[in-house]
Amino acid sequence: MVHFVGAGPGAEDLITIRGKRLLEEADVIIYAGSLVNPGLLKYAKKDCEIHDSARLDLNEVFEIMKKAHGYKKDVVRLHTGDPSIYGAIREQMDLLIKDKIPFDSTPGVSSFCGAAAALQMEYTLPGISQSVIITRMDGRTPVPESESVEALSSHGATMVFFLSAGDTKTLSERLINTGVRRDMPCAIVYKATWDDEEKYICSLDTLAETAEKHGISKTALIIVGEAVSQSGYELSKLYSPDFTTGFRKGKNDA
Repeated sequence: MVHFVGAGPGAEDLITIRGKRLLEEADVIIYAGSLVNPGLLKYAKKDCEIHDSARLDLNEVFEIMKKAHGYKKDVVRLHTGDPSIYGAIREQMDLLIKDKIPFDSTPGVSSFCGAAAALQMEYTLPGISQSVIITRMDGRTPVPESESVEALSSHGATMVFFLSAGDTKTLSERLINTGVRRDMPCAIVYKATWDDEEKYICSLDTLAETAEKHGISKTALIIVGEAVSQSGYELSKLYSPDFTTGFRKGKNDA
């Protein structure tokens, strides 16, 4: 069996209970060494075979899985954050399906959640933003034209950019040129939940300057939107004393 497991955003204790158990039971672990906290490997049993996929291509990763399956060994494919977000897991799953190798997936805490925790931030503030767009800027690999920075910015939702910290100057310029306010609140969160986490609040027109000042060019999330300021929002109707829900009658409701 191959288990795709979300390692969480970085901190060793932010892996799920199920994910930790699978690590402890695994005969083989293939982990994304460029992003996954190596401290998680302490959960592996002594005789576990461990591979760093940062040095491997897709076929090499698959051959390790296939070989382990042939020996009836359990494999954990450990991905950073939640595997469903920029985890490149579908291509691995398709190879497993082709060879009739069983697999399952265990979700993890995404780094965009870790970033919000670091900032003590709520993404969905009533009256400010009720939607979160998780995306990336095109670079060495393209994105669909309908999902360009320009196209997505038109929604006015909170935007969380993965894999885009390497060119914050271009990102800010493109957003400003498409009509986003120059003073739009932004945040940079480097290695959210890791011991060396860094976080900075700035504006869109100082985004690149802030990243350069602190030497941040990778392993960081860029958050753009009014919600970053955490101000000017409306109180939730859910907890309003005058609002009736399926579990509680509003005080002024006859």
